[in-house]
Amino acid sequence: MIKVRRAGPGDAAEIVRLRGVMLASIGGAEPPPGPWQPAAREVLRERLADPADVMAVFVVDAPDRPGLLAACATGTVERRLGGPGNPSGLTGYVFNVVTDPGYRRRGYSRACLTGLLDWYRDRGVLKIDLRASAEGEGLYRSLGFRDTPGPTLRLSLPAPPS
Repeated sequence: MIKVRRAGPGDAAEIVRLRGVMLASIGGAEPPPGPWQPAAREVLRERLADPADVMAVFVVDAPDRPGLLAACATGTVERRLGGPGNPSGLTGYVFNVVTDPGYRRRGYSRACLTGLLDWYRDRGVLKIDLRASAEGEGLYRSLGFRDTPGPTLRLSLPAPPS
């Protein structure tokens, strides 16, 4: 049986390490060290300690390496305006689902994501979005995620001059 737990602020460094693993699998190379890592650790420490409970990360500890994580799944809750398909307006967003390469194909990501989906259910979040990589799409579809009807557009604004 896989033991999944909810991450705390002390797990921030390992979650950021796993984020680098995920970014490497998408981009082909691990991102170089930079300001993104301390910024991400700080966000995690703050959000995972926040009593408002709008972010959760579910993790599986590496079974043979104390202090390291084998996998994680991260999610946030946003309150948008309600509508016919989602009267409460609560919307979940899943991201940073990743398993360290040495621990893949053991069900760890599925276990983390299942814990996250249970967390959403407990909070009354019935609409959950994510962006699927080709590697993860089968897992997400097996848990009930489906294509959405509309196109997604994005605008990336330049950072203000420092």
